[in-house]
Amino acid sequence: SGFNFGGFGLTANPAVNFNIGNFGVSTTSTPPFNFGNSLASAVPSSRVHVPLLDRSLCSAGAFGGFGTTTTTAAAAFSFSAPTNTGTSGLFGATQNKGFGFGTSFGTGTGTGLGSGLGTGLGFGGFGTQQQQQTTLGGGLFSQPAQAPAQSNQLINTASALSAPTLLGDERDAILAKWNQLQAFWGTGKGYFNNNIAPVEFTQENPFCRFKAVGYSLMPNNKDEDGLVVLVFNRKEADIRSQQQQLVESLHKILGGNQTLTVNVEGVKTMPDDQTEVIIYVVERSPNGTSRRVPATTLYAHFEQANIKSSLQQLGVSLSMARTELSPAQVKQLLQNPPAGVDPIIWEQAKVDNPDPDKLIPVPMVGFKELLRRLKVQDQMTKQHQTRLDIISEDISELQKNQTTTMAKIAQYKRKLMALSHRTLQVLIKQEIQRKSGYAIQADEEQLRVQLDTIQCELNAPTQFKGRLNELMSQIRMQNHFGAVRAEERYYIDADLLREIKQHLKQQQEGLSHLISIIKDDLEDIKLIEHGLNESIPIRGGVFS
Repeated sequence: SGFNFGGFGLTANPAVNFNIGNFGVSTTSTPPFNFGNSLASAVPSSRVHVPLLDRSLCSAGAFGGFGTTTTTAAAAFSFSAPTNTGTSGLFGATQNKGFGFGTSFGTGTGTGLGSGLGTGLGFGGFGTQQQQQTTLGGGLFSQPAQAPAQSNQLINTASALSAPTLLGDERDAILAKWNQLQAFWGTGKGYFNNNIAPVEFTQENPFCRFKAVGYSLMPNNKDEDGLVVLVFNRKEADIRSQQQQLVESLHKILGGNQTLTVNVEGVKTMPDDQTEVIIYVVERSPNGTSRRVPATTLYAHFEQANIKSSLQQLGVSLSMARTELSPAQVKQLLQNPPAGVDPIIWEQAKVDNPDPDKLIPVPMVGFKELLRRLKVQDQMTKQHQTRLDIISEDISELQKNQTTTMAKIAQYKRKLMALSHRTLQVLIKQEIQRKSGYAIQADEEQLRVQLDTIQCELNAPTQFKGRLNELMSQIRMQNHFGAVRAEERYYIDADLLREIKQHLKQQQEGLSHLISIIKDDLEDIKLIEHGLNESIPIRGGVFS
């Protein structure tokens, strides 16, 4: 019977003998398990990765590849002398000031099996042909690694998984299966020889099954923008309430130079009561010009030992330079799979990338990394929901304002109509007073004829009066049918009922305003009539 231990969509095919790919070590022992190249070919394309989109990871500004990297940055102006800053790469706990996504993907050290295989095989993972060279490439931009240490690590791993000689009997086959199980799980130690230390299995090793590939948003900020991300182990409310003190403390860390000004670009909350603060520094020259300090220069200054300790006292747990990736760097990252990630999985992740221009595939190793990304995505979802709630409140407020405005417009229209009628009445009385004692003129007679014609059209049974009668009969019929079907019941949704109540309330308010306007107009009309009766004697007649 074979052995099967699946995880994250990977299945192991049982076989007669055990093979560690092209590591150069093979044995004729017969534990019923095959762990060589068949793993890569057994992966269905539909189960390659977990497409967790985590666009919030674009804040990570350092990407040290997946091996051991050492970079150097030079100070640009008044900062101290440059120092070498090291990084343990993508799965390490320290930062790299290069580019991309720094330490956002785990806290494991790069000294275990994953780091050894990653640097020794040049991101080829397992199941690929290894080239014997004097020095083996580390990460993407790293220095050459030590070949003897790499070879010993690979040989020890192969011995622990295939042919342990700890007990010297058939129990070694059981121990080999146990070591394979630990390698699949990504934890534990693989004992294989009494004279050699056991192999430490970590989740970064290429045989660990708890791996997937997600996507992160690539930063689009230039180095000239000078944006540096500082992650504080404090809540967002505390950071915002003490933002001025924070700026002053950072200015002191920069030496208190009066030509430098620290500015806060943005503050964003993160899971586990952490806060991301994006800053940039502006340098002013004596001639009055100013420029932003490049992000790599500022980050290199923050990475100095004494400056880093000062930042840690402020609660800074992580600092990153937010700079964009060049096309050559993106191409280099995509061409080389990360350490421990199967090339087929990596190629399928590139094919399934929903937006290759903005997103880059990144590995997720272990449950801690998966949990971290879930927390980040949950935090981003909450922020989106908060923003949607704010937008919804703004829309509701705008709707209320629109309703109020429409009511005011209707009120002003009625007021304009009332004023027009009042003006017309005044003009009529003035015209009557002016033409008192004169005979009816021709244009007035023509106007009277037109008015009589309109009156006849309104009273004609086949014209408007008939249509009005038809409308009245239709209304009576509808009322009759409504009374017949009165026994039917209708249910109104609670939200709709609330809207109807709100609408009726607004209508009631509009009627109240209308009544008050009518009362005011009546008072004004009475006042005008009283004034006209007292000041102007009525000497003419009124049109009958």
